[in-house]
Amino acid sequence: VQLVESGGGLVQAGGSLRLSCSASGSTFGDKAMGWYRQAPGKQREVVATISAGGVTNYADSVKGRFTISIDNAKSTGYLQMNSVKPEDTAVYYCNALQGSRWWSPPSGNWGQGTQVTVSS
Repeated sequence: VQLVESGGGLVQAGGSLRLSCSASGSTFGDKAMGWYRQAPGKQREVVATISAGGVTNYADSVKGRFTISIDNAKSTGYLQMNSVKPEDTAVYYCNALQGSRWWSPPSGNWGQGTQVTVSS
């Protein structure tokens, strides 16, 4: 599955942004999906994951502010980001996980990512 992220940009602190993840040529099917981010000088970290059955899990830093969802009919995943903070600034990546559970590890297939910059 080839994934393409979009929707990033510059947003003020407290604002909202919605990221999209399009699965080219396929659907997520029975795979879980995850959003990850990498800030400058830091390692990539998991932001949120959603199982094939719709069970979600979030990093503590985004819990209550971000919402992950998936529309298999449209082969698209989303990350709704509300009440963003400067520390949310990073390149965001989506990934079709190796299994169907939300805790499944990510595959090695990463897209180019989309830059999110939050100004204070």
